[in-house]
Amino acid sequence: MSRSLYKGPYVDERLLKKIAGKKPGESGVVKTWSRDAQIAPEMVGHTFGVHNGKDHIPVLVVEEMVGHRLGEFSPTKKFHRHGGKMQKELEQKKQVADIAAAKAAKASPSASAKKK
Repeated sequence: MSRSLYKGPYVDERLLKKIAGKKPGESGVVKTWSRDAQIAPEMVGHTFGVHNGKDHIPVLVVEEMVGHRLGEFSPTKKFHRHGGKMQKELEQKKQVADIAAAKAAKASPSASAKKK
């Protein structure tokens, strides 16, 4: 949900104070719990350690992130996998097929080199 225009974007003042006067590469990781703060243009190039409830996830701010929230780049839930036993078997078969294809591709260039 967007913030009303007369209030303007919410940028945590403490974050701006921490990065004020520092160059983007030299400040290291700036730890923060403020997941709801919007990314301002002054933050580009800095690395923030955004807390996800368990630990701080390092987020390097690039220009495309301006206007988004810091919490968008620090997921709070861990995705395990869908499918269970059947999916695991399918993935193993696919992995074996990929290895066989890689071995075949590796063997075929050397065979073609011998023909020349």
